Order: sequence, then C-alpha cells, then structure tokens
Amino acid sequence: MSIADTSGQDTLLSPAASSRRRTIWIVAVVALLILALVVALPAISNWQQSEASVPRDRLRIATVSYGDLIRDLSVEGRVVAAVSPRIYSPAQGTIDLHVDAGEQVTQGQVLATIDSPLLTNELQQEQSQYEALNVALERQRIQAKKQMLEDQKAIDLANVTLLAADREKRRADKAYETRAISNIDYEKAQDDLNNAQLVHEHAVQDAALNKESLLFEIEAKEHEANRQQLRYSDLKRQVDALTLRSPVTGIVGNLAVEQKNQVTKNQILLSVVDLTELELEVAIPESYADDLGIGMPAEVRFNNSLYAAKLISISPEIENNQVTGRVRFAPPEDDPDAIPVGLRQNQRLTTRILMENKPNVLMVQRGQFLDSGAGRIAYRVDGDMAHRVAIQTGARSLSSVEIVDGLAPDDQIIISGTSAFDGAQSVLITQ
Repeated sequence: MSIADTSGQDTLLSPAASSRRRTIWIVAVVALLILALVVALPAISNWQQSEASVPRDRLRIATVSYGDLIRDLSVEGRVVAAVSPRIYSPAQGTIDLHVDAGEQVTQGQVLATIDSPLLTNELQQEQSQYEALNVALERQRIQAKKQMLEDQKAIDLANVTLLAADREKRRADKAYETRAISNIDYEKAQDDLNNAQLVHEHAVQDAALNKESLLFEIEAKEHEANRQQLRYSDLKRQVDALTLRSPVTGIVGNLAVEQKNQVTKNQILLSVVDLTELELEVAIPESYADDLGIGMPAEVRFNNSLYAAKLISISPEIENNQVTGRVRFAPPEDDPDAIPVGLRQNQRLTTRILMENKPNVLMVQRGQFLDSGAGRIAYRVDGDMAHRVAIQTGARSLSSVEIVDGLAPDDQIIISGTSAFDGAQSVLITQ
C-alpha cells in the first residue's frame, strides 16, 4: 500500500522570482520602520524634554481672550421686611386683643387695649391736682387784683391829702405875707405839706412793691400749675398708649400673648410686618467683605426674572466667617414699578452683587490653577507640551480672571489644578 503526498500540487519557482519578492518585503519593512521613526521622533523628543506627563482627558484647557470682566458675587438672600415694628406693653395690666395673627391692618388701626387700673387711677389723681392748682392760681390772681386795688386806693387818698396840704400851704403863704397868721401856723402848714408828700410817695412805692410781689406769687403758682400739667399730660399720654395702634399698614405677625392675659411693662405683645417694604438679608463670605461697598448694584432672580437692586448696608462685624448685608430693590427711573410681586417673608432668592465692570480686558476662564500657583504660575499649552510661565493676575470674578502680564491673546493654558506637576518646567500631555 502506498501513501499519496502533495508533490503534485507544488509549483517550481525560479530563483529570480523568489529573490525579487524577498526584496520587496525588506523594502516595505524598512519604509514602515522609517515612517514610524519619523512619527515617533517628536514624541520621543517631547518625552525627553518633559519632566512630567499627564493624560489630556484629565486636564481642563481654556483660551486667553479679550472680553468684559464683571466682578460679581452670587449669594443666597433671605427676604425680610425692612419695616417690621414690634409692639410692646406700655404698662402692666390685662390685654384685650382686637386682631389675630395674619390679619391685614392699616396704619392707626387699633390692635389691642390694656386695662391698667393703677395707671388710670394715677391719671385721675393728677388731673384732680391739676384742676386744684388752676383754681388756686385763679384765686391768687383775684387776690392780686384786690390788693392792687387797695394800693391804688391808698395812692389816691394820699394824693387827695397832698393836694389839700398844698392848697393850705399856698393859703398860708399869702396869709404870712400879710402877717395874718403867726409864724408857728405858717410852719405847721409847711409841715403838713411835707407829710402829705411823704405819705403819697410811700403809698406809690408800697403799691409798686406789692404789685411786684403779687406778680411773683402769680408766676410761682403758674409754674406749679405748669409742672402739674406736665405730669398730667405725661400720665394722659401713658393712658392713651394703653390703646395700641398699628404703626404701619401690613400684616399682623405672631402674637406673643394670649387673649385676656396679664402682661408686664415692656413685654413683647405682637409684631406688624410691612410687606410693601421688603429687603434681602444676604450672608457674604468674609473674603469678599473688603471688596464690597454700600451702593453697589445687584440683581435678584425671582420667577426666572432679574430685578435691579443695590447693596444698602454691610454689618461691621463678622460671624461664622460671614458678613451680613442688606439688599434693597432699586427699580430704574423709567420703570418705578419693576418690583417683584408675591414675595414672602423668609423666602430664599439668589442674589448677584456686581462689584466691578472692566471692559475689554485680557482674561481667561477661572480654574483651580489660581490656587495651585497662587495666581502667579500657569502652564501654556503648545501642541502636546505644556510649559510653565510666570503670569500676573488682576481682578477676578466667579467665572473669569484678568490676565495682566505673562500671556497673550489666543494662548491656551491649563486651568485645572497643577499641583500634581510638582513645579515642572515642561509637562507632556498624552492622549
């Protein structure tokens, strides 16, 4: 038995054809090697020059360009009432509430009354004392008029006596010239005239002093009555204050006491919220406190709409690494009614404070490279290499940072964290 082979299928090749095919294969392999070497040579050169390497998908790269840089701060604001007065008890007593929590009230509307028998009794006593002093003042005025009338009567009588003595003196002068009366009678007539003059002068002086004294007594009584009137007016004011009225138009807040309860002086009773004057209380990070100023414009987002506002106050103290500020709605002059409607107290709204607007500045997207290099180092991308360059940054916003020096427009830099580069001068970016 014989075994068949494949010798029948073989083809005899000539030595020249086999050598040509081998040469073709060798040339192809050499060409592929040369091509691979050309392609790999730059990569090998970059790898030799680089001090570190990082995959591209782990990096964030941004382009430096010109634009308008708006320094802003986005914070969460809590709606609070700009006017929300609290009502305190003016005296001790029993309260009678006339409104309920959440009820709409107008300015001047009676909210509650307090029954204070002690204060009411004091008012009645002071009123009685005031009326008594007024009666005493009127009595003093009448007595003064009577006394001045008596003094005037004495002056008039002294004047009559003076006129009679003067007449007798003139008669005595004529009689003495004709020697009709003695020297003693003549001297007596002269003494009577002098005496009448003295009595008249003293009557006039006594009347003037009495008038001055009476006016002084009246003035003292008036001061006493005025002092009592002040005490009476003050007590009347306190009694009138027992009727508690709303200082603003708004809504009654929470009631701090129950109906007909006993209250003490200066105890909180209730509050009234004026919903027409609403503001936003914002918590600002401590790091931005020095950059903020009163009057800075702001934007408040409510129901997918933006409303103009401004920063009106900044707290001087820091609590929990935050500074408290107040933002008030500031509609434009051409649209004074551009204020959100339907706000509720303690509602949370996003507020954007615009600290500065710098037009047409060289800037780049903000990233973690600012923290890694303290804003002085950046890695500029050139193909598959990133080279470390010194930069100088300026103003910063939430999304961008100003480039003052070190970079040019259209430069690309790594904006993600660069702390893993360990300060390398060149970094290879791998695919």
